[in-house]
This record gives sequence, C-alpha cells and structure tokens, in this order.
Amino acid sequence: MITQRVKTRYGDLKKIITERLDCLAVNLKDSALDSALLGGLGLKKHTFEEPFRDFQRAVIRSFSESISSHGGSKEPPMFESLRQAYIDRGSEGLDAQLKYAFYGHVASSRFTESDVWNQAKLADLRYPVEWYPSTRTVQRTLHLHVGPTNSGKTYHALKKLEEAETGVYAGPLRLLAHEVYTRLNAKGKPCNLITGDDRKLAEGSTATMGSYTVEMVPLNVELEVAVIDEIQMIGNLERGWAWTQALLGLRAKEVHLCGEERAVPLIRELAAAMGEKLVIHHYQRLSPLRTMTTSLKGDLKKLRKGDCLVVFSRMAIHALRREIEKATGKRVAVVYGSLPPETRAQQARLFNDPDNDYDILVASDAIGMGLNLSIKRIVFESTLRHDGTGFKTLQISDIKQIAGRAGRFRTAAQDASNETSQDGSRIAEGADDGVEKSSLPTTNLGLVTSLEKDDLPVIQEAMQMEAQPLLTAGLLPPAPIVQRFATYFPKDTPFSYILLRLHEITQMHPRFHLCSLRDQLEIADVIQPFKHLTISDRYIFCAAPVSLRARGLPLVLKAFAKCVAEQTGGALLDIPGLELEILNQNVTADKEYLRQLETLHKSLVLYLWLSYRFAGVFTSKPMASYAKQLVEERIDKVLADYAHNESFRKKMKTLRDRSMVETLKRQLAAKGQNHQTGETVNALPLRWADIPPALSVDDARLPDVDQLARAA
Repeated sequence: MITQRVKTRYGDLKKIITERLDCLAVNLKDSALDSALLGGLGLKKHTFEEPFRDFQRAVIRSFSESISSHGGSKEPPMFESLRQAYIDRGSEGLDAQLKYAFYGHVASSRFTESDVWNQAKLADLRYPVEWYPSTRTVQRTLHLHVGPTNSGKTYHALKKLEEAETGVYAGPLRLLAHEVYTRLNAKGKPCNLITGDDRKLAEGSTATMGSYTVEMVPLNVELEVAVIDEIQMIGNLERGWAWTQALLGLRAKEVHLCGEERAVPLIRELAAAMGEKLVIHHYQRLSPLRTMTTSLKGDLKKLRKGDCLVVFSRMAIHALRREIEKATGKRVAVVYGSLPPETRAQQARLFNDPDNDYDILVASDAIGMGLNLSIKRIVFESTLRHDGTGFKTLQISDIKQIAGRAGRFRTAAQDASNETSQDGSRIAEGADDGVEKSSLPTTNLGLVTSLEKDDLPVIQEAMQMEAQPLLTAGLLPPAPIVQRFATYFPKDTPFSYILLRLHEITQMHPRFHLCSLRDQLEIADVIQPFKHLTISDRYIFCAAPVSLRARGLPLVLKAFAKCVAEQTGGALLDIPGLELEILNQNVTADKEYLRQLETLHKSLVLYLWLSYRFAGVFTSKPMASYAKQLVEERIDKVLADYAHNESFRKKMKTLRDRSMVETLKRQLAAKGQNHQTGETVNALPLRWADIPPALSVDDARLPDVDQLARAA
C-alpha cells in the first residue's frame, strides 16, 4: 500500500511537471528558435497543438504508471528521466528534458519498422575496439604506471618518451601539454604543441614529438611511444571518451598510461579485449603525507611559509590573495590553469624561490594535475565546488590528488641546482620524482588541512578512504556513425533530437558508458536554423568548448555558424557580436566591463578552436591569438582590482552553506529515502534557491562574472 507521503510527493512533482508543460507549449508557439525546431519536425504553430496534447497525456500516463509500480524494480523511462532532470538541474533541466521528450514523441511516431531496425543496427556500440582496425594490426605493449601523487609514475613514463625517436604525450590540461612541450624541446627533442585552440610548432626542424590535450592526439600516425596521462579520467562522464579513443586508437608500439590505482581493473579488461600485453608498474609515495587534526579555523593569519591555499574560482583566488597579504604581511603568488604559460611559470618560480618574500601560494585545483611546486602544506579553502548547477562535495580522488601536492621531495634551492626546463618550471611528478630514495631527505613531511573547521572532517575521511575502482570507460559515437544515423531522419529534423535518439537507443557493453550530451544539445538547437550546415559541420560545432550560459555567447555562436554555412565572412573583424572595441577602453574594475571581457575571451577561444577545423572560413588566427592575450591580461588586472572585497569570503561561505543544505535534500531525493523515518520511498526533490551558475570552479569553465559579481 502506498503511503500518503508518497502520494503527496508524487502530487508535488506532478504539479511542477504540469506547470512546465504549460510553459513549454507557450515557448513552442512564441519562441522563434523553438518554432524553427518545430518546422524541422513538420509542425507549425497552428498544427502542433494536437500532438502536444497527446504528448501531455503520455507524460501524465507515465506518472500514473510510476505510482502504480511503486515498490517495483524499475521506474517507467519517461518518468525517471523527468525526475532525474529535476533532481540534477531543477526547473531548467526539467524544461530541457520535456522539450526533447516532445521532439521524440513526434518524430518516433513516423518511424517505420525498417527505420527502427536500421537505427538500432547503427546504434550498436558494443565493440569499440573494432573501430580502429589499423591499430589492431600493431603489436602494442601497454605499460600502466599507477600510484599516488608524488610517486614517480609520470617521470618514468616521460623518460621512455624522451628515449624514443617518435612519440606523443596526451594530457587532460593545456598547462600539462605545454609543460611537456617545453621539457622535450629543452632536451633537444623537437616537439609540437597541439591543443584545441592553440598550435606551437618546433622551430628549425621537423618535429618527431608532439604534446597534445587528449582530445587532439592523432590516431593515424605510427609511433614508438605514446604517454597518456591521468588515465583514470577514462571514467569521466563528460570527457572519458577522449581517453578511451586514445587508448584504443593510438598506433604506438609502447603505450604508457599514468594514473591512479583504481584504474587497474578496467584497463586490465580493456587490454584483454584488445588482445594486448599489459605490464603494470606500481609506485609508492616517496614522501610522507599526513592530515592535520586541526583546521586554521578561518584565520588567514595562521598561514605560513610554504602553504598553498586551494580555491575553486578565479575571482576568489584574487580576492584571497589580497586578504592574505593584508592579514599576514607576506607576498602571495597565484597559479591557475588559464594563466598564460609564461606568467604561470613566473609565479611558480617566485613561490619556489626560498630567497624572496613570496611565501604563500593561492592556486586552483589545476595544481592537482601539474606544476612542480615546493608546497609544504595544502590548505583547502572549501571542500565544495560548483559544477555549473550547484555546489558539490569534492570527490575522494580529487581531494587525494590535490592533497598529494604537499611535501615535494626537493626544496626550491635543490631544484635550482638541478636540471630545469627553459621556463623554469618542472613537470608534475617529473625530474624530482625519479631520484633514488636513498638520495632524498629523510624528512619532507607534507601536511593537509582546511581553512574552515567544517571542511576538515570531509578531508580526513577522504584521506583514509580509497576511491571506488573505475567500472566503465567513456564513449561518444564516432562521426561516421552519426552521419549515417542522420540519414534515417527527414532533412530538417532537429540535430539535437538525432543525437538524443542515438543516445537513447544505443547498445553498450557493460564496461563502457555513453558520455553526456548536456552542452551539445543546446549548441545543436542554437545552430539548427542554418540549413546549409552539413551533419558533419553540426557535429563539429557540438564538440566545441563552449557553454551557452554566458550572456551574448549564443549570438556569437550563431554568427560563427552562419560563416560556415555560407563559407564566407569569417575574418575576425567582419563577425558581428564580437565586442573587440572594449579593448580600446581603459581598464576599469566594473562588473559589466568584466562580463564583456569574459564573453569576448570565450568567443575568441571558440574562434581559434573553429579556425583549426574550418581553416578556409576563419582566417584570422594570428589576430585572434593576439586579441585573446590582450583580453587575458585585462581580465587578470580587473580581477586583481575588483576582487578586493573583505566580505567576499563571508558571502561565498554563506552561499556554500545554503547550497550544502539543498544538496543534502537532492541527495535524499535521489536515493528515495525519507530522512525522518528512514523509510525508503520514491522521494521527490524539494524546491531550492537558485545558486548562480557563475560560481564555476574549474579553469576550463570560467565563471559568468556578471552573476559572480552580484553574489560577491
């Protein structure tokens, strides 16, 4: 028997869904974009009402079925997808899920049995090993280097790369790719740097080495050695496909994989599936690491020489730098991923040098995957990080990886007397990690704690736990499959629905998962009206590193799509929507000016990314690169001036505290357990206050400064 509580909760969600369905109906009639998408489905404003009413009935029916099946093994698919969308992203996520469900309701009613059979055949992604037949002809040996941070695993893999005549490095971040590029060229090994939006070619000779972000690594080149860094990211829900592609497709005689111990079972399975030899190298941490029993209790005056305060937004980094300098009288260096390489290396040198007064470092979580820094103690400013929809507690693996940067083997003085790269920086787990234990100091204890006392138990628990083994590797359907799949739909069918349909019916082997489509669907809808874009063009755009949450970016994306559709007008100065004129303004610590700079920066990154894929259209790469550099300089200057607000940290903490309570509510809803009675029910999320999506925490997804400024 269903309890009254369950009925009430289902009634609450039913009411919310009904409200959002009414809003969707209005948007489909009034929004120009949604009207265009309706046209692709063969519907007009005056003809969509009957299919929409039929769709409404199907939604309510699925809800009734869910109540009836309470206590059963599985929820009806439509209800579960709507419920999960609301739990994950609130009303915004629910709106998107309802819209795409309506597309599917209309389109699927027109499929013939033959269409369904052909679609299912193409959506069979159970055997991705077979996607790379030329690689399967290479007699490869896989070397898996696993161990904690500061254990020497990356060092040993890079030594093999240095000894080879031809090879590539594939890493998760541009800063890591740049470090390897600098290192190899300094050692006389001509090396190119290739990232999504940047190319640097070795001077004076033909390069035999390449350093890449993992999405860009070439699969059609015969190599002696390939190094794939941070292999545990193969399990990432958004980017895991790139590590899977590199592992399955690189044509190298030796493939060296570096990462965490939790990757071993999955890599062993994948190696067996490929019929390739796997050699596992285990490493132990080369210096002790301990979690402190007390936090700094919010007192910045307790920071001391060699401390690194880890912060999860760029504005907070600059705000805390000023606060720390005022509170302690010490100079503070800053490091985060989007800093230009030269500036980042300079800041690292300042912190590493024991003979100056730069005693403290404030850095983003980018240090967890790069840079050799002489950190004695890691101090977490918070254990909550914003993921674009809300604050989430850091994963165990993230906490351990960042914490592991404390207690490097060599001091800055020792490093200075040994081999360094041209820019003075050193690769993470690099040259210092390869030294024999007997030659190292017997005591170089690394310490870990938190700034606030509430975060310390989270860190202590994480440091005592082992992250769960990886279960699956990420996949995305290859472009040829998407192109063929699209041929089974009418010409003007929304590309977002084609992608969604492919994902919905895909057959997967249990050791793989399909990476998420969140940003891709939004991009696909924005560029849908441009009829001359091919399916290949659309798929390329959907892979672009852009989030449409920033104000003004959808218009810029449309302008870029128009250039490709018309095969003209891609010169930087000819594109409408790029506010290049703000570079002529004086730098001011003004939030609107800062928002414009952020939007322009994202637009220029996107322009450069597209210029390497549509080279005949976007022809102003040098100018765009120079403009991007100017924008970065201005952003850093504005942030340094604007963020000096002593109440900033307090307001950030209030936001996080409020979000933590709401996150707990969502977790209870997701688990379906009543927190008062312990009774397992099909719980629904409570409404929660909107947390600004601006409070993004990684350097790959910069904050929407307009909203962040209001929050600060």
